[in-house]
Amino acid sequence: MKKILIFSLAYYPRVGGAEVAIKEITDRIGDIEFHIVTLRFDSGQAKEEKMGNVILHRVGKGGSYLDKILFVPRATFLARRLHAQEKFDGAWAMMSYMLFPIVLAKLKIPYALTLQEGDTEQYMFGRLRILPFLFLLKRGFREAKVVQAISTYLGDWAHKMGFPGPLEIIPNGVDIQKFSGEKVSHEQPTVITSSRLVHKNAIDDLLRAIALIPDTNLIVAGSGPDENKLKKLAQELGIVARIKWLGHVDHAQLPALLHASDVFVRASRSEGMGNSFVEAFAAGVPVVATQEGGLKDFITPEVAWPVEKDRPDQIAAQIKAILGNPGRAAVVIENARKLAFEKYDWTLIARAMEECVFSRLFS
Repeated sequence: MKKILIFSLAYYPRVGGAEVAIKEITDRIGDIEFHIVTLRFDSGQAKEEKMGNVILHRVGKGGSYLDKILFVPRATFLARRLHAQEKFDGAWAMMSYMLFPIVLAKLKIPYALTLQEGDTEQYMFGRLRILPFLFLLKRGFREAKVVQAISTYLGDWAHKMGFPGPLEIIPNGVDIQKFSGEKVSHEQPTVITSSRLVHKNAIDDLLRAIALIPDTNLIVAGSGPDENKLKKLAQELGIVARIKWLGHVDHAQLPALLHASDVFVRASRSEGMGNSFVEAFAAGVPVVATQEGGLKDFITPEVAWPVEKDRPDQIAAQIKAILGNPGRAAVVIENARKLAFEKYDWTLIARAMEECVFSRLFS
């Protein structure tokens, strides 16, 4: 059996688009043995355990800021030790910064890079603390055997960073069966967002939009550094009583929350792709979104209600359009559900990853 070593800063129970992608893909590929080097975010987490089809190897003492800084050297040394024991056939870097330990470890095995970033290109490669190490990143791009991006927007990054080889555009997916289901009735219209509470996800714009729509409730599923600032804004806007802040929500709980909502909104200021949008498609919930970054690939008027970034007035107008025209909404919802089924099912994505990405590591 072939063996692949994955590098990812986070993994379960920390869940974002990248972590979901790793789990959904590896769970569906039974003829490759996957190991992952990741950060130990909690001192109670085991340093090594098997989860699904992945063997986890955690470094660090509890996810402190110092642990995150030291992740690259620790992951580098652990990778060397693991490779001496396991003799990996290839490696897989989940997002650009995971090229650092691959380049430094010098494992002399082919590796794949997945571009999953949600931040802007300038943020990823132009910050002062990254610039001194940019040469290592560019080397990592140049020497990758294959690069897979979840959107054409992110695929352009690979060429700009000097990647000369085959580029595969394979999006993230959705567990169609898990997110399918019947709508749960409720009295007042309910809007939901499942987002990290950070500037790029524009929850502040959503709050301002909700203030423009009386008798409409909002569910915020997610946590992040902007939480206190956003709650203060909600107080200033006078909408505190209409918002339910759920904090971090386990991914398994999201389908029920979506089925109990009337509209999904994330008016992103930047986005690599965003699993949450496709999950809402599969759940039959109308989506309001921008067309920033990778969203251009699939957010169109045929399947969603597009808005410009930084426009709470447009968000409010689109929510009203959805609630006020259920006939039109039903057509768009069905288009979106069909798109999710035909293009974004994780079984299809896993097959594409095995045939177009991992097979190239072994050839």
